[in-house]
Amino acid sequence: MALLAAAALATRAWFERHFLPEFLHPRPGQLRAYTAVRLAVAAVGLALVVWVRPWAGRLAARNSFAALAIAAAPSLLAAVAAVVAAELVLDSMAWRSREQSPPMYEPRRVWDTTFGWRQLADRTGYGVTGGRQIEYAFDVHGYRVRRQDQPVDLAQPTIVVVGESFIQGHGLTYEESMPAQLAALTGVQAANVAVGGYATDQVYMLLRSELPRFQRPVAVVTIFMPGLFHRNLDTDRPHLGPGLAWSPPKRQPRLAEIFGRLVQYRSDRQIAAGVAQTQAELRAMQALAQARGAAFVILTPQVGPESAEERTIRRRVLDDAGLPYVVAPMPAGWLLPHNRHPDARGARAMAAAVAAYLGDHQSHSLARTTASAGHPQG
Repeated sequence: MALLAAAALATRAWFERHFLPEFLHPRPGQLRAYTAVRLAVAAVGLALVVWVRPWAGRLAARNSFAALAIAAAPSLLAAVAAVVAAELVLDSMAWRSREQSPPMYEPRRVWDTTFGWRQLADRTGYGVTGGRQIEYAFDVHGYRVRRQDQPVDLAQPTIVVVGESFIQGHGLTYEESMPAQLAALTGVQAANVAVGGYATDQVYMLLRSELPRFQRPVAVVTIFMPGLFHRNLDTDRPHLGPGLAWSPPKRQPRLAEIFGRLVQYRSDRQIAAGVAQTQAELRAMQALAQARGAAFVILTPQVGPESAEERTIRRRVLDDAGLPYVVAPMPAGWLLPHNRHPDARGARAMAAAVAAYLGDHQSHSLARTTASAGHPQG
């Protein structure tokens, strides 16, 4: 009866309230999985009531409680032993955080005790995406560049673009990436300071670490996507908590962690805390930029129509906090083949949205830079 009640109460509205949208796992697939699980729970509950209950009743009528306990003991002990053995085996294996990529994945990253992982610096790697071989070159600081021997000039006026794989340009050539196209539109050097798989707290920590290197930052651009908000609730990696206090990865039993990754249920309290934490991190990034006299804007890519859940998250995180952001809409077809990252057209749309925003809200230093370079502002 409990299973039947759970299946009845787990309505579509309940699912949308407690399971966050994930851009890399589209909502239709999530809804199909939710429907299948709900039907399975109802089927098991019905089978227990209709078939198992009468059989269990007859078994209990023919045997004493002690006899039933003795008969069930070996199975219970075997189940406990299996759980303990599985936990010990899993605990002895190499373990990655949920958003951490395999070691040989390009562009290559390495584990970092503070950030979770960092870009492997001063190297060139090659990966195949959408049938194309893509070159990923990084300078000595781990910033993506056109060529490994052409590092970012830290003395030049620079738009510091910090984020994750959308910013870094996964599956795109350097020239196709959003920061490179932003530089072409504004005439100002854009530093690609991004690491794939990062959540907002990791992006903030990275900006706090790297911004002091730039002698003349004129703008700071970061990213927030409602479809990636779920990353901000992950604690299986180094993360920030209330007051932007750093915390090590939260350790829990491996089987429980696997179950949590499969069933991404979030309580109202967890979501509310994630919203407040994300707002604090974005405000802290804004403060870092303003302290250096740089403009600040949050880029919000919107691939295809915005869902009601995505709209709610965007408004709760950005609008309710009064944070400066610009939406970059693009057709759902502007994605790489067999991949959920934007293609060159999508990167261009993001760059154009940011360039237009900076053209309207740019700092005086950016205005002087574009004017002296002979490029139209924005």
